[in-house]
Amino acid sequence: MLIFDGHNDLLLNLWLHHRDAPAQAFYQGIERGHLDFPRIQQGEMGGGLFAIFVPPQAYIASTVPARAVEPYEPLQIMWQQLDILQQLADASGGRARLCRSSDDITACRTDGVLAMVAHIEGADALDEQGEQLHAFWQAGVRSIGPFWNLRSHFGEGVSGTFPGSPDTGPGLTAAGERLIQQAGELKMMIDVSHMNSKTFWETARLSRAPLVASHSNAHALCPQPRNLTDDQLMAIRDSGGLVGINFGNAFLRADGKRDADTPLTAIVKHCDHLMKIMGSDNVAFGSDFDGITTPAALGDVSGMPRLLAAFQEAGYDQTLIEKLAWGNWQRVLQLTGL
Repeated sequence: MLIFDGHNDLLLNLWLHHRDAPAQAFYQGIERGHLDFPRIQQGEMGGGLFAIFVPPQAYIASTVPARAVEPYEPLQIMWQQLDILQQLADASGGRARLCRSSDDITACRTDGVLAMVAHIEGADALDEQGEQLHAFWQAGVRSIGPFWNLRSHFGEGVSGTFPGSPDTGPGLTAAGERLIQQAGELKMMIDVSHMNSKTFWETARLSRAPLVASHSNAHALCPQPRNLTDDQLMAIRDSGGLVGINFGNAFLRADGKRDADTPLTAIVKHCDHLMKIMGSDNVAFGSDFDGITTPAALGDVSGMPRLLAAFQEAGYDQTLIEKLAWGNWQRVLQLTGL
């Protein structure tokens, strides 16, 4: 069964560790992380949203000390990561494509080709006039999460310790309101993951498109500030939107720990709760592969068949699993204008 995954950080992994030959690493196999082409095939991942993400400078320095001497230019890093995604398509021999529309995604599924959609996670480096946003759209980016955890000139992301509320501070700035409107005009999907409560509700007021949280879970089961409250889930449901379930242990466990001894049933329980609030049309997968620690029983993308088996064991029928795996993402991407 083919799977469309709503969020991964493969491009960051390649940019940090394989910048000189990213396509070679991707197609031959990567020792670290959760994603490469051989494992994607094993896990039957047929497509997904690939994040362009600029980590804090201190993270780069601690992860790859040799990079610490390089100039920290977030906008340039964004373009470099988008270029890596294009390199993956160009070097694929027809095995992967950069998709600019839902029709492209459908064609990839029909042709057995990996469907790659470019997504911005954190808009901090973009200008307030929208020129750079438009440039990324022209280059093929079709989705944007305006925030990561930190505050920017566009407003407030969600931050805070466990356990905690998503109500962590002020919301959108005037520039942030313009960004939401500009993204809507371009028909870019707007991702509300990493928004705090006020930013979420202000975005819900401004956006005319379905609300999408690409990689978030239920706050009622795991009170991480970045997980979604039931009120937020109902708002996403009422907009016709979707929540992609995050596979990170810290977003699954009631104790908030990153402990890999987390059963796959924890993912199933979050899905149960989301569907109880939202219905079966509004839930899908948003793994956050390469950005989180996963349950040991899942491991990496090659473990996806084991996760689908856990849903079967929990009583989910084939039709419902197919919706979670692909159909619900296809529906919402079409509704957002992709």
